[in-house]
Parts: sequence; C-alpha cells; structure tokens
Amino acid sequence: MRKSLIFLAFFLIAIFVFFSCEKNPTESTVDVPEVTTGEVSEITQTTAQCGGNITSDGGATVTARGVCWSTGQNPTVADDITNDGTGAGTYTSNIIGLTAETTYYVRAYATNSAGTGYGSAMSFTTKEAIQTGTVTDIDGNTYQTVKIGNQWWMAENLKVTHYRNGNTIPNVTDATEWENLNTGAYCNYDNDASNATTYGSLYNWYAVNNNRNIAPAGWHVPSDAEWKILEMYLGMSQSEADDTGWRGTDEGGKLKEAGTEHWNSPNTGATNESGFSSLPGGYRNHDGTYDYISILAFFWSSTEYSSIGAWRRHLHYDTSRVHRDHASKRSGFSVRCVRD
Repeated sequence: MRKSLIFLAFFLIAIFVFFSCEKNPTESTVDVPEVTTGEVSEITQTTAQCGGNITSDGGATVTARGVCWSTGQNPTVADDITNDGTGAGTYTSNIIGLTAETTYYVRAYATNSAGTGYGSAMSFTTKEAIQTGTVTDIDGNTYQTVKIGNQWWMAENLKVTHYRNGNTIPNVTDATEWENLNTGAYCNYDNDASNATTYGSLYNWYAVNNNRNIAPAGWHVPSDAEWKILEMYLGMSQSEADDTGWRGTDEGGKLKEAGTEHWNSPNTGATNESGFSSLPGGYRNHDGTYDYISILAFFWSSTEYSSIGAWRRHLHYDTSRVHRDHASKRSGFSVRCVRD
C-alpha cells in the first residue's frame, strides 16, 4: 500500500511538471523587437531626418519606437530620442536641436514588454553654421549678407539708384523707352517704388556691366562661373552646372525663402538652407512689360553670351531646381552681388 501511494505521488508530480513545461515555452516566446536603422537625410545645421523598420515585433505589441542619438557611438533611449508611435512597420523621425558642425550617432529603437531593441548605429555630421554680415551701398541701403561655401553673397536683392561713383542710374518707366535702351537703367516692378522695399529693383544688363560699378565697394555682380561655384557647393555636379535649362535636384530649394509669404504655393522644396533667401521679384521683359512676381526669381550674371544677350539664373515656385540660360540685355532682372 505504501509503495502504491509513493508511486501515485510521483505520478502526480510528473503530470504537474509536464504541464508546467508545456506552458513555459509559450510564456517565453516574447523577445525584444528587431529593428533596422534607415538612412540619415535632410541634414541641416540643426536638424536631420532618420527612421527605422521593425522587422520583428518580438511577439508582443511595440509600445514605443523612434530614433535615439548622441555624440557617443552607441546611443540608447537614455540619450536624446524621438517617439514616433507604436506598432510594427516603418517610420520616419525628425531630429531637432542639433549643434552645427558636430558629428552625431543615431540608431532606431523599438520597445515591447520584453525590452528595447536597437538597429545599427549610423554617423552623420551637421552642416556648417551660417555666417552672416551686412554691406551698405552708396545710397545708404544696408543689405544682409551670408557666407555660402567660400563665397560671401548678398542675402537681399540690390535696390541702389546710383553707380558707385555717385552717378545716377536712370529710372526708366516708359515701356517704349525701355525697349530701345542700350545704356544702363533700372526700374521697379510695375513702376511701383514700394515693390523695391521687398524685392529690390530690376536692372538691365547695361547697368550690370557698367564700369562705374553697380555693386557696393568691395563687391561685384557674380559671373556665370561664380554662380556655378555656388550651385556646386549646394550639390550640383560640374556637368549639371555647365548644362542649360533646369538643372540639379534641390539646389534651388536651398536658395529660396521658405514658406508662401512671398512665393506662390506650393513653393516646392524651399528650405533656404543656404541663407540666400531668394524672393520672387519677377522681371521686366525687353519690350518693357512686367510679369511673374511671386512666381519667378531672375538674376543676372556679369557674363556676356552674345552681342545682345547675357547669362542669367532663375528659380520657380513649383520646382527646387535652378534654371540657367541667356536673355536679352534689355531685360530687367534682380541683382545679387558677391564679395570680391
């Protein structure tokens, strides 16, 4: 009888252990999520964009996901983080509050009931801090300036009414007179002086190329080659810069003032990352008519194309690219100056 009781006890214990062992694997199938880190993009002086892909949720609901970053090589959720929702799948994170000219490490993370999983760390360096200054023309107008690469550019359109030697630049309002000019002149869009306050004045190429100098002392109107230097610093290849028509990808967006206060919507790709702050001042056609304010920004270069034409650039509200072509010297375009 005693042996039977002992056997029964062992049998019950075995059944208990069997069912316990059957249950434990189910409870232990929850693992931390598996995550991959996306490419870092849209890097500016203080922001960047990154993201992740949760390839496995580990068997439990992901309760937090995002990216973490620091100047250390293996950032964790104890460092700076974004929180970009819950659940599995891909996501994009906007990283803000960065310091210019600094190398950071970033990686995606995802958290479930078992803990936090991380993707591989990636490094990136924020852009150079924008350097700014001012320059004053002979009329006493003071312009904001910005360093882009190794060049200093005016960050506002020229609105001077005198050459550097003090001679007056004629303000020609009559369309027929404008159409027949072969000497320097300027105008304001729609012959409205108030437009010059925001958009600057419009100049024909004869004023741009005048030996009395339209630019402030120590500055000059950029050549076609100097425009190319700017464009290549912002991302164009040499072959793209040398081409005509719409060129590049997002270089124009980096030059345009962001938003739609002055540009028509949607002002595609406008970030003003460069600090150039281009505005759509429109133009005056060689026949004396005005057009395209809020739509296009036109800029002269100092480089001649032919006896009747010279090279120019223009930016459009609906693209982030830059257009290069030539136009009649009698056209009226905005002017930006670059430091000697």
